[in-house]
Amino acid sequence: MAELQGRRALITGGASGIGHLAAETFAREGAEVFVFDADGESAADLAGRIQAQGGRAAWVAGSVAEEEDVRAAFELLDRELGGIDILFNNAGISDNKPTLEMTAADWDRTMDINLRGAFLCAQEAGRRMCAQGSGAIVNNASIWGLAAAPERMAYTVSKTGLVAMTKVLANEWAARGVRVNAVCPGFTNTPMIQSLVERGKLDPTNLTKRTPMGRMAHTEEIVDLVLFLASDRASFITGQAIAADGGWTSYAFLQDWLDAR
Repeated sequence: MAELQGRRALITGGASGIGHLAAETFAREGAEVFVFDADGESAADLAGRIQAQGGRAAWVAGSVAEEEDVRAAFELLDRELGGIDILFNNAGISDNKPTLEMTAADWDRTMDINLRGAFLCAQEAGRRMCAQGSGAIVNNASIWGLAAAPERMAYTVSKTGLVAMTKVLANEWAARGVRVNAVCPGFTNTPMIQSLVERGKLDPTNLTKRTPMGRMAHTEEIVDLVLFLASDRASFITGQAIAADGGWTSYAFLQDWLDAR
């Protein structure tokens, strides 16, 4: 039997990257999928392809950072799918630059999408899940929610906050049947990472050398973890921030050893 048969799942930032594959995977595993993305054209295309393959899907365009957009998305979700069982809080942006060059607008935009947006969606999902006595929320954090690096001030703070949010909600809602966990991907082959590489913000050679497993993650490897945490197989797991990073966060960086490889 499909792992998510009959479940209703909302995926933010579902039109590309990890969110896109998660939507396809959830649908293949029997879930009814609702795609919430700022790119309405891509969200509609994805929902249409899921429907063409025999799945049930709906979509809405909007910003997770706008309270009215989030409320409208969940109201449409209620009408289209009749409620929610799974939320994958996936929407996020990166803005790598030296802290002294960061503007207040840069900071606000990253916090609005990565942290405020996750809060707004989790709150709307939580209202419904707590009322029905069941549900699973998976937040897409990052290794930078578990560690720190230069020139990632807003991103690191937002993802660290998301890990903290995960733990607070897990403790608050566990007795009401709602599990809340976070995935913390390492560097993964997604459009966001490709954009940073193209802009000279990341060096893929150094990234793979720094990773004990010697490569970036495949998107499928992150989605498999999301699927597990959303499923009944993770029924006693809540409040966790689980890294899928090829050993990145467990490795004490030794430049001399790397230079000798």
